[in-house]
Amino acid sequence: MGKTMWKAVVAGGAAVVFTGVAAVPAGAAEGGVSFTRVSVNGGKPIVIGVKEEVEVHAVFRMTTKLRYDFGPTVFPYRGKPDTGDTLHSSIITSDCKVVDRAKGICDFEEWLYIDPQNHDFGNEDAGTWRTAARVFLAGDAHDTDDNDLPLQVKRATRVTVNASPEPVAKGKTITVTGRVTRANWDTHTYQGYAGRTVSLQFKAAGASSYTTVKKATSSKTGALKTTVKATGPGTWRWTYYGNSTSGAKSSTGDHVAVR
Repeated sequence: MGKTMWKAVVAGGAAVVFTGVAAVPAGAAEGGVSFTRVSVNGGKPIVIGVKEEVEVHAVFRMTTKLRYDFGPTVFPYRGKPDTGDTLHSSIITSDCKVVDRAKGICDFEEWLYIDPQNHDFGNEDAGTWRTAARVFLAGDAHDTDDNDLPLQVKRATRVTVNASPEPVAKGKTITVTGRVTRANWDTHTYQGYAGRTVSLQFKAAGASSYTTVKKATSSKTGALKTTVKATGPGTWRWTYYGNSTSGAKSSTGDHVAVR
C-alpha cells in the first residue's frame, strides 16, 4: 500500500518539538531508548466511518538519556516498524511530563488522527495493526521500537429499527424491521451488510437494560425483519456485535405502547 503520505507529524505550537534539555540532562551517557506503558484508544478497537476524521488518544512512557530533537510518537503500522505502512494523517504529542529527570523518564499523551477520506485509505486497512514508537534523535538518527501491541481497526456499522403497529393490543403481533449497513472506505458510503446475525432486543417499560429476544439474519441489502408477540409496553432495538473488521453497533430504541 505504501502509505508514505500518512507520515506527517503536526502539533499545536511546539508541542512535539523537543531539544531534550528539559527532559534529560544534557550530555547524559548513551543508554538507548525504551517505550513502556503504551496504551492506544484505551485498548478498544479504532472504529472509523466514511467522512469524519477520527481522533485516537494514546499514552506512553519514554526512557532515554539521549538527546532528541523531534517526537516521540506511537503509531499503528503493518510490515516493519521503519519501512512498512503506517496509519495516521497527523499526530499531536504533549510535552514531557517528567517522572525522573536523572533517569530520563517522561510520560506523554498523544492524539492521533485518521482521515477516512484520504485517497490512500481503503477497505484493505480494516483488521489487525501493530503499534510502534519512534523518536528522532540529535544528529539525524532515530530510534523505532515495536511495542508488541496489536490494534484492531474496524469499519463502522449503522443499524436502524422500526417496530409497528404503534400502539398495539396485548398479545398481537409486532413486526420489527431495520437495516444494518457498513462503511465502505473505498466509496465513502454506507452499504447494506448482508448475512449478518443481528440480535433483536427489548427493554420493558421501567427496566434499566435490554434483553435479547431473538436473532435475525440480514438480507443481501442488509434488511432485517422479524415478528414478536406484544407482551407489554417497552422499547425495541437491533444490536450487531461486530466482527474482526467491523464495529459493533446498536440502533436507537423504538418504543411501542401496548394496550
